[in-house]
Amino acid sequence: MSSYDIIVLGSGPGGYATAIRASQLGFKTAIIEKESLGGICLNWGCIPTKALLKSAQVFEYLKHAADYGLTVKEFDKDFGAVIKRSRGVADGMSKGIQFLMKKNKIDVINGFGKLKSSKVISVSKDDTTTDYEAKHIIIATGARSRQLPNLPQDGKKVIGYREAMSLPSQPKKMIVVGSGAIGVEFAHFYNSMGTDVTIVEYLPNLVPVEDEEVSKQFTRSFKKAGIKVMTNASVESVDTSGEGVKATVKTKKGEEILEADIVLSAVGIKTNIENIGLEELGIATDRDKIVVNDWYQTNIPGVYAIGDVVAGPALAHVATAEGITCVEKIAGLHVEPIDYGNIPGCTYASPEIASVGMTEQQAKDAGYELKIGKFPFSASGKASAAGTKDGFVKVIFDAKYGEWLGCHMIGAGVTDMIAEAVLGRKLETTGHEVLKTVHPHPTMSEAVMEAVADAYDEVIHL
Repeated sequence: MSSYDIIVLGSGPGGYATAIRASQLGFKTAIIEKESLGGICLNWGCIPTKALLKSAQVFEYLKHAADYGLTVKEFDKDFGAVIKRSRGVADGMSKGIQFLMKKNKIDVINGFGKLKSSKVISVSKDDTTTDYEAKHIIIATGARSRQLPNLPQDGKKVIGYREAMSLPSQPKKMIVVGSGAIGVEFAHFYNSMGTDVTIVEYLPNLVPVEDEEVSKQFTRSFKKAGIKVMTNASVESVDTSGEGVKATVKTKKGEEILEADIVLSAVGIKTNIENIGLEELGIATDRDKIVVNDWYQTNIPGVYAIGDVVAGPALAHVATAEGITCVEKIAGLHVEPIDYGNIPGCTYASPEIASVGMTEQQAKDAGYELKIGKFPFSASGKASAAGTKDGFVKVIFDAKYGEWLGCHMIGAGVTDMIAEAVLGRKLETTGHEVLKTVHPHPTMSEAVMEAVADAYDEVIHL
């Protein structure tokens, strides 16, 4: 039986980063993957969706070329080619992970892994099963699209994110159920491509985890783009017996029937914790998550879990951070627990959304006295020049000590700007320090400084 110091089960952004860090720390490491290296994120999630959204952005530019003084006589989209480009980007990234595994001398074991004990994992592929031994086993099996009983996915008319990325032809009409990041990114993509899109959200606001002002601005932008928005609404049932889909949607006004070619269910995720040996070993779970401590140890010594299978935000960058923390602790390094209050969240629709820390409501509920600043991109020279004036930066400070409690952005490219706020909060900066940090002009990023200036009644450009 081959034996290792560390075996990682799952090769998503949690798993593969964990394996690389383990190898860097001198552990003999193997990784088990049942499908493609890079997991959902690289193959069917974060990366290929960004490729689709780039195609949508270029198409939008072409549609509005006249706004920039340019004449484009003929252009059209080739839906198949857009999908093909996205798949090519994903394949290239997956090959990059293969290279990193080789470079770091990590053994890649293909197949479905199941824990036999806290030290042995068996891997099945085709009709053969092989056992591998490890001093430490790290579970990083991730999650998949959650299925609702009244919205069963058939993969053809009622689909999850995975099928939404590789449809053989573009639907004329689509209903998107759920307005988290996955739902709104696909709603934006298909709407840009010319599909008639309706988005159905159970809660009162789109992107419900975001600050309310961000949600309201986002909803305005979506409606302006021609997306039909239904909030306080739920899909009660779907009828797929005819040519398309008939969805019965319940709203405050009563029920209405929507017709479409496709219903995309984007109502969250379900962890991949079945059939991997948890029950047999007695590994504790709670509400679909594996229970771990600050260092990602389960209740069974030698077994750890990170990423979407444990409590906390189901985000690629969180899984990576958790895996690195986990193996550094195993190696005996001095590590600090992850601060889950300082995790950035990004949504890549148009406009983009990026946020970190508390929303205004959360800060009020926590009893802080607040200083709040807002700077609209309509007052930004760079945004005006670029033709991207929708949105704003909002900052929230504790009035007493100047602590940066939250930062919320909506607009073009804001996902590339949020790291300033994450780093500032990590370094315990104050509003005054951000204000006195000279930001480059003309950029979108100076809106952060301007928003802080607004909070402290020193704003120049409003």
